[in-house]
Amino acid sequence: MSRRIAFLPLLALLACQPTATPAPAVPYDWCTSAPPTDDACFASKRAPTSANLTLALALAHRQATLHPQADYPWSWGGAVLCGAFFDLYRVTADAPALAFARTWLDQNIAAGYAITTSDTGAPVGVVVPIWKLTNDAKYRKPIDDFLAYVDHEALRTPEGGLNHLGTTDALGVALWVDSLFMFGQPLMRLTLATGDPAPLNEMGKQVGIFIDKLQDANGFFHHATENLMPQDPDVFWGRGNGWVVWSLADYLRTRQLRGETDAKAEAALRKLTVAVIASQDAATGMWWTVLNRPGETYLETSATALFAAGLARGWRIGVLGDEVLPGCAKALVAVKSKIVTGADGPVVTGVSGPTNVGTFAVYAAVPVEDDLTYGIGAVVFALIETAGLPAQ
Repeated sequence: MSRRIAFLPLLALLACQPTATPAPAVPYDWCTSAPPTDDACFASKRAPTSANLTLALALAHRQATLHPQADYPWSWGGAVLCGAFFDLYRVTADAPALAFARTWLDQNIAAGYAITTSDTGAPVGVVVPIWKLTNDAKYRKPIDDFLAYVDHEALRTPEGGLNHLGTTDALGVALWVDSLFMFGQPLMRLTLATGDPAPLNEMGKQVGIFIDKLQDANGFFHHATENLMPQDPDVFWGRGNGWVVWSLADYLRTRQLRGETDAKAEAALRKLTVAVIASQDAATGMWWTVLNRPGETYLETSATALFAAGLARGWRIGVLGDEVLPGCAKALVAVKSKIVTGADGPVVTGVSGPTNVGTFAVYAAVPVEDDLTYGIGAVVFALIETAGLPAQ
């Protein structure tokens, strides 16, 4: 099953080739004395000693205290949490944040794992930067297994889109919007870690397919393409669109770091951003779990955090304009209002549980919970990305 990055198929190498462009005006995130991939540059643009980062560290340290064995399964929830903690380490050099993420990986690798869906591919997005940091050979096999999954094992739609449920067609072969984050993080980080363009080009191919198949005329993305679960065509899921904003901004940043652009992805992100800003709740700065049905469900923390993080990252790279900054500022205030002080430290509240494709009633019935892995991770991403932005 395992094989090296260099052997990704030629199709992936040729798909969605980037467009070389002259250097744009220097984005906010770029440093004059260091390349933007440099950790010192990354950290300096995110105000390491700010109140945001102090709060993010408190969230991470609480998890390390409550779960010293980092006992979360090999799946997307732990991947979001530990991916955010690795970014926190990049900004603050905090050893406990890094140790938590690495312990989580080590335990799951030792216990055995399987990569058979987008959700179980997501942990490789944490494996890659830790492999690059440590050069530890034990992290190589999950990377090769993930590439084998993407290349040969996951079912694909007729257009070549990766099936969300990976190797099974139990619900049909379908795209689910959250896959963009789940398989996207490993693909983008592989190119940044190795310089090999093939994983990023596969991501670019998927981005184009997802835009074509899932973006509505109103700018929002549908949860999934046609599958065996009934859907309402006019329901737009909050956290799902949050994954898209974050993933498109992160993808365009990765392209930009290589002197490349993707005009289709930029246009899609801007169109989505207009819809997102327009649907922000004016009173609270949050977003509803069903974006286009305000007042009919509930305001939701993880979607709000992902929108704050993604809009901030889009602005940092110069793809989104200053019009997003007020919305980011309101969202940050809203996110902080959902962090309460518990007996053992800060707790992230108001996060909707795991959410399947469905009708409006399905989304409205998803319970709101506290202390969920991916909710904490989304909040940490938001605290990092909004730190150091111009005051609003």
